[in-house]
Amino acid sequence: MESALIVLGRFQPFHNGHAEMINGAISYLGVGDSDLPLRICIGSSEAEQSLDNPWTAEEREQMIRVWLDGIDAEIVHVPDLGDPPNYVRHAEKFHGPPGTIFTTDQSTSDLYREADWFVVESDLVNREDWQGWRIRATIQMLSTVMEEEAAIAALSVNMPESVVRLIFDNGWQRRLFHMGTGGEPVG
Repeated sequence: MESALIVLGRFQPFHNGHAEMINGAISYLGVGDSDLPLRICIGSSEAEQSLDNPWTAEEREQMIRVWLDGIDAEIVHVPDLGDPPNYVRHAEKFHGPPGTIFTTDQSTSDLYREADWFVVESDLVNREDWQGWRIRATIQMLSTVMEEEAAIAALSVNMPESVVRLIFDNGWQRRLFHMGTGGEPVG
């Protein structure tokens, strides 16, 4: 596997913050006139389903692909190691040898820089709204709403609509209801 510009995330679910980060990586490749391929790395690929990890790596890959809509990018799955100092060498087995990482996360920057990667740091955009836990909580709440188009419209403020529709078309939002304390359907 050749070196690449990698973007690493859990994508639980894929939201507008992830879209901004990947768009930033794409812009970086274009501005730098780089011949590096773009490789999107789905972290925690082996995680058991829970409120923090409700979607499988394959489902998260589908979310990314529906958003990419033809943009050329390779997607790989990277399982957790649970050992931050050795994470980068572990992840290289899945995403390839040292190259460039595009990230918005300081601890990721530090780990990859220490492993002799070139690090491109980008600012977080709209962090208050675009946080995975917050979006998962909103999906969980909206999983009880019977008016699907209203729920899709509400979620599309913080997630690409194509991803929201994929989630609802497959009924993936319902599993969050069953993972939580539940409630009566509304709407």
